[in-house]
Amino acid sequence: MSKDLSLTRNFCIIAHIDHGKSTLADRFIEHAMIVEKRNFKDQMLDSMDIERERGITIKSHAVTMPYTADDGKIYELNLVDTPGHVDFSYEVSRAISSCEGALLLIDASQGVEAQTLANMYMAMELNLEIIPVINKIDLPSADIDMVRHQVDHDLGLDPDAAAMVSGKTGAGVPDLLEKIVEFVPPPKGDTRSPVKALIFDSQYDAYRGVVVHLRMFDGEIRKNDEIMFYHNRSVYKVEEVGYFQMGLRPKPVLSAGEVGYVIAGIKEISDVRVGDTVTGSKRPCDVPLGGFKEVKPVVFSSIYPVDSNDYEELHAAIDKLKLNDASLVYEKDNSAALGFGFRCGFLGLLHLEVIQERIEREFDLSIVFTSPSVRYRIIMKNKDESYIDNPLEFPDPLQVDYSEEPYIKASIITPGEYLGNIMNLCMEKRGIQTAMHYLDERRVEIFYEMPLAEVLFDFYDRMKSVSRGYASFDYEVIGYRKTDLVRLDIMVNGNVVDALSQLVFRENAAFRARQVCRKLRHEIPKQQFKIPIQGAVGNSIIARETISAFRKDVTSKCYGGDITRKRKLLERQKEGKKRMKMVGNVEVPQSAFLAVLKGDSEE
Repeated sequence: MSKDLSLTRNFCIIAHIDHGKSTLADRFIEHAMIVEKRNFKDQMLDSMDIERERGITIKSHAVTMPYTADDGKIYELNLVDTPGHVDFSYEVSRAISSCEGALLLIDASQGVEAQTLANMYMAMELNLEIIPVINKIDLPSADIDMVRHQVDHDLGLDPDAAAMVSGKTGAGVPDLLEKIVEFVPPPKGDTRSPVKALIFDSQYDAYRGVVVHLRMFDGEIRKNDEIMFYHNRSVYKVEEVGYFQMGLRPKPVLSAGEVGYVIAGIKEISDVRVGDTVTGSKRPCDVPLGGFKEVKPVVFSSIYPVDSNDYEELHAAIDKLKLNDASLVYEKDNSAALGFGFRCGFLGLLHLEVIQERIEREFDLSIVFTSPSVRYRIIMKNKDESYIDNPLEFPDPLQVDYSEEPYIKASIITPGEYLGNIMNLCMEKRGIQTAMHYLDERRVEIFYEMPLAEVLFDFYDRMKSVSRGYASFDYEVIGYRKTDLVRLDIMVNGNVVDALSQLVFRENAAFRARQVCRKLRHEIPKQQFKIPIQGAVGNSIIARETISAFRKDVTSKCYGGDITRKRKLLERQKEGKKRMKMVGNVEVPQSAFLAVLKGDSEE
C-alpha cells in the first residue's frame, strides 16, 4: 500500500549566519515532543562541540517530526537543517533541493543581509515555496516594521505572510507550524517508478560504514535491495533503511517523497558524494537528478605536527576526519624546516579552522599550519598549463608566459555611513566595483570582483571592524584572470625557510615581506652573531631585518693604555664572529611560524 504523501511536508530553514536557525529547530523538536525534557539541550541538531561554541552549523542534519494540525490530521514534517556559512554553500544547495518549502529566517534586529538574499535566490531557482520568518522578536532592539519593509522591498515577498517568532522563547512557533502545513506543498513521487533519490549528506559510523542521507523522489528502497550511485556506478546491498528522529530509527521501507537514511556496508566515504543520485542497480532511472558537481577545494595549506614523532598520529587523525568530510583533500608533503606533514585542500578559511580545531581537540595533537594559499593556473612559454597551490612548485619565472588567479564576485550589504570605508577596503584588496544600488534610505548593496587570495587573510575581520559589525558579505568563485604572480622566499641567515615561502601579487610582495621579517625578528632568539632575515623575490632582496648579536665586552680588562690594544681585541672578536656565522645554524622556533600566520590577520 503506497503512503499518503498529502500528509508529508519537506522543508528547510535558510538564513544568513547567526540569524537563529538552530534555535528555531530546537523549538520545533520541543513542540513535537520527540526528545524527553530531561535529555533536551540547546542546538540539538548541532552534534559537534565547535558548532555549539561558535554558534554555527557546519554539517546539515535532518529530523522527522510528527505534528497534529488544527484540522485534526497528523502530518509528518521533515526538517533539513542547513549550514549558514558561505564555505558550505554547495551543501546548502543540495539540502534545499531535497525540499519543497523553505523558511527564510530574518533577524528582527539585523534585517536582510547578504546571505539572506543569496539563499533566497537559490531557493527560488529550485522553485521552493518560501515562507518569510521574522525571528528574535523578543529582543529590545527588534525593529519589526523595518524588517517587514525589507521583506517587501528587498526580497519581493509578501510582508503580511511573514511569520513572527522568537526561537528563544518559542513565541509564534505553533502558528509557524500551521503555515508550513498550509503553504508548503506535499511532495510528488511515484512508488512504482525506478528508484531515484538525492544524497544531501552522509556520516561515517565506525561499525556500520557510511550512513547515506537521502531524499526519495521516486520508487522504494527496502532491506536487501541493490542500489547504485549514478556518477561512479558503484553497487551496494542495502542493510537498513529508516528515518531521523534524534538518532536513526529503522523502518521497513523508504518510499517516494520521504527523507531518510540508507546503510549498505559502504566503507569508502569517497563513493558517497553530496548531490549524487541513488538508483536501483537492476532497474536504474534514465536520467539522474540535476545539480550534481564535484566539490573543489579553494584554499590550500600544509599541516605539520609540532613534534615530528606525532606524524603517524596526525596521519590517522586526518584519515578519520576524511571519513566524515569528503570535501577534505590531502596528500603527503615534507619541508626542510618542519619535517613530514600533509598538503590539504579546504572549502574556505572557516573549513580550515574547523579541521584545525578538530585535530587539536579530538586527537589531542599540536600542529602547525603553513600560510593558506589558493590554486593558481600557470601557462608556460611552451603553452603547457598547470595548476599549483604550493609555493615550492612554482616554476622558473623565465619559463612562465603568464599566470592566472581565481576571482570571486563579492556582494556586500552595508549601512550607507560605512560605504566609504568598505569601498576603500575593497580597492586596497584589488577589487573592481561592478554594481551598486540602494536597498532603502539606509542600506547599500555593492558588488565587487576581486582576487580570492585577497579575501583569505584579513578581509572579513577588517570589513567587520570598519563597519562596526553591520556589513554582511557573500561571495561566489567566478573563474580565473591574469595576474602578476611571484614567489616570495624568506631567508634566515642566508638560508631559505621553505615553510614560509608564499605566492603573492608582485605589488604586495614588499609589504608582505616586511611584515614577515618584522614578526621573525621578535621571535627568533639572539645568537653570538648577527642574523639577517630577508625577504627575496628571485635574486632581489626586497625586505630585511637584522637580529643583533649577543656582545661580550672583550675590552673590559683594559684599563687605560694604548687604544691599539682595544682595537686588536675587538678585531679578534669580529673574526671569531665571522667564522661562527659561517658554521652557525639558526633554528627557527615553532612559535615563529605561528606568529607569522597570526600576524597575517593582526597587521
